Amino acid sequence: MGTTVLNILFLPSLFLLTLQLPQNKAENFCKLANNYTISATNPELAASNGGKCNNFQGKWVFDSKYPLYDSLNCPFIDLEFNCQSRPDKLFQKYRWQPFGCNLPRFNGLYFLRKWRGKKIMFVGDSLSLNQFESLACMIHSWVPNTKTSYIRGGALRSLTFQEFGVTIMLYRTPFLVDIVREKVGRVLKLDSISGNAWKEMDMLIFNSWHWWTHTGRAQPWDYIQVGNKLYRDMNRWIAFYKGLTTWARWVDLNVNPSKTKVFFVGVSPSHDFGSDWDEPSKSCSSETEPFFATRYPAGTPQEWAVVEKVMSRIRKPVYWLDITTLSQYRKDGHPSKYGGHGKDCSHWCLPGLPDTWNQLLYAALFQ
Repeated sequence: MGTTVLNILFLPSLFLLTLQLPQNKAENFCKLANNYTISATNPELAASNGGKCNNFQGKWVFDSKYPLYDSLNCPFIDLEFNCQSRPDKLFQKYRWQPFGCNLPRFNGLYFLRKWRGKKIMFVGDSLSLNQFESLACMIHSWVPNTKTSYIRGGALRSLTFQEFGVTIMLYRTPFLVDIVREKVGRVLKLDSISGNAWKEMDMLIFNSWHWWTHTGRAQPWDYIQVGNKLYRDMNRWIAFYKGLTTWARWVDLNVNPSKTKVFFVGVSPSHDFGSDWDEPSKSCSSETEPFFATRYPAGTPQEWAVVEKVMSRIRKPVYWLDITTLSQYRKDGHPSKYGGHGKDCSHWCLPGLPDTWNQLLYAALFQ
């Protein structure tokens, strides 16, 4: 029986069964289940990502023409992503080169003209913010003198390129599903999603994962709710699967494909532990070059398997920006101590890796 068929028949029911498993057994299940998923570099994925060439299979190459913009000339980068104090700048000089094809050159003016009068919204956590600011800078570098309006407030940011009527927004909701304050405390509701703010958009770009791993004081909820049941905790891959399934149901029920293009940005990896690339004594802090071997030692993360499963079952057209493997190679691209918030091996310097995510977005739109 083929790998894909095994995925369809085997994984979803077992994910649900492990809700009642002890934590260690659920973790063992996820390790087993991952053996039945398609490799992140499997050519079978090419068909779902645009046909003859899979833009997510490739290598990082040095390019003297990079970066695509100067952070000093972009007014939209937050301090946490601005790595100007970082003494090495080699990390800005790498370009993603797919095997067997080339990504189209990003043209911010063309982007604005094609999306004139449209609304684009990133929905997710601070990795969505990272990508939102990257796209803002990439476009701005093409039209540095055009008038813009930038509004920051609460969960929503909005940048409008006024001459073109193009508005790019960020809606912060790390889990996509709802967190509600009730008598018992803060409840993460895996079956509930409030997506009214996302409606009427012309493009939606979703992201979620990093906050699902938070524990202790960094955890923003006290209970997880599934149906009428409250749980003190749950295997986080199982919770992510159920939450992402609720998101997929929202897309199927609410998105009109003739009006709205939908993207999901795959899991962005962290580089806190050098053992992931066979250098246990290191972390992202000391890295100045990408990982250049063909297979990342840590392998495909379990959360990737969750995304793959949900994406295989969604009915409406959603383009999966499968950036996990190519981002794993960029152990050199984090702010580390230069972002002003301690050692940050989760977010990305700008200019940097999120620019490639947006090039892949551009390719999906115009290639």
